[in-house]
Amino acid sequence: MLSRHRNIINIVGDILEVRVPTDRAQGADRPRFRDVAIVESADGRRALAQVIRIERDIVSLQVFPGTKGLATDAAVIFLGHPMEVECSQSVLGRIFGGDGEPIDDGPSLADERAVNIGGPSANPMRRVMPGRMIRTDVPMIDVFNCLVESQKIPIFSVAGEPYNSLLARIGVHTDADVLVFGGIGLIFDDYYFFRRSFQDAGIFSHTVMFVNQASDPVVERLLVPDMALAVAERFAVEEGRRVLVLLTDMTSFADALKEVGIAMEHVPSNRGYIGDLYSQLARRYEKACDYRGAGSVTILSVTTMPGDDVTHPVPDNTGYITEGQFYLRDGAIDPFGSLSRLRQHVAGKVTREDHPEIMNAMIRLYAGAKDAQQKQAMAFELSAHDQRLLRFGELFEERFMDVDVSMPLETALDRCWQTLAECFSSDELVMKQELVEKYFPERTRDSGEAGVAETGA
Repeated sequence: MLSRHRNIINIVGDILEVRVPTDRAQGADRPRFRDVAIVESADGRRALAQVIRIERDIVSLQVFPGTKGLATDAAVIFLGHPMEVECSQSVLGRIFGGDGEPIDDGPSLADERAVNIGGPSANPMRRVMPGRMIRTDVPMIDVFNCLVESQKIPIFSVAGEPYNSLLARIGVHTDADVLVFGGIGLIFDDYYFFRRSFQDAGIFSHTVMFVNQASDPVVERLLVPDMALAVAERFAVEEGRRVLVLLTDMTSFADALKEVGIAMEHVPSNRGYIGDLYSQLARRYEKACDYRGAGSVTILSVTTMPGDDVTHPVPDNTGYITEGQFYLRDGAIDPFGSLSRLRQHVAGKVTREDHPEIMNAMIRLYAGAKDAQQKQAMAFELSAHDQRLLRFGELFEERFMDVDVSMPLETALDRCWQTLAECFSSDELVMKQELVEKYFPERTRDSGEAGVAETGA
């Protein structure tokens, strides 16, 4: 029989403090850090809470729905275990709220197997070197910055950019076995957009969604990444699945940490964020792993940058943890600011042989196109080569950079060769001759070289 502790001494914001004689408490009645509890008001209403601090006999709990309506005559019942989430085949095709309860009007999963959330990262001895690619059909990712299994990588963007559309497209086109979506502080329109996108694409049967909406309690935003990653780990480790986790927006997660820290009277750090922001983010991102003899967990998240400031604490700390980033600006993935530090593990090894060469040549020539644009803006005289670079830059942006462009990797590589042939002669590419002879389009090359000669004349 679980005891009811009624000696509540303080209620501030969503934080409740109760005095518990911890030296005499035993079993489930002995509170431990991160354990969950039930707060029962005098009129019988119940709310879920979590232990966030223990100082001598004073236990601080974070009440998920908030403390509105609670009085000091409420009772606290410790359950003796951390927060859990149901995790079985039954969660696929389901939608859960920020408290882990189903919100899709489906049947209850109370009798299903539950696992603790927020556990430690995988033992490094169980990790293997990443070597498999996750296809997204987004050419600016697949061609120029490959997404590799077990990678953790954010999309850096600002409010108003179509980062949620990009995230949904990646989820729809991914070749992962299981898709786990975590929505943090979403407005209803964005939540509905993701739900309809996954359903219309026919992938909802192998998708599980955890959604905290903007109208839901702020503290529940702290649980969404942990629940999503706990489910992802279970499918990867026990069933050998290739799991892709999509999280949006991790800045909302960090803002929720800030609010809790203020309520706990923690000394603020940079711009008011908590001092252990790096550790809090790393605990989640380090869940990405390619397990030896099992599956993998890959994390793709959104991190919005207030004021487009990359030195803001959230993107700044994130950049030290993750393996690159995708910059989304003006509706396009920026090829210069974006980087995937694991792309060399797959480009040309598990993809086509021309992948590394074509990737480098396209970016080099696009950089030349940007220089030619600056020369044109400053009224400098442009050479025939500059004119070809300008044409190439227009085609590059039109055919590859827009986030609405979708094509398989092999089609994108062929399109790259076609674009090069339309603008340059084969001897201008500075690429391996055997690759040029094998992939440079003959018919387009002839017309392209004729156009080059005509322009030069």
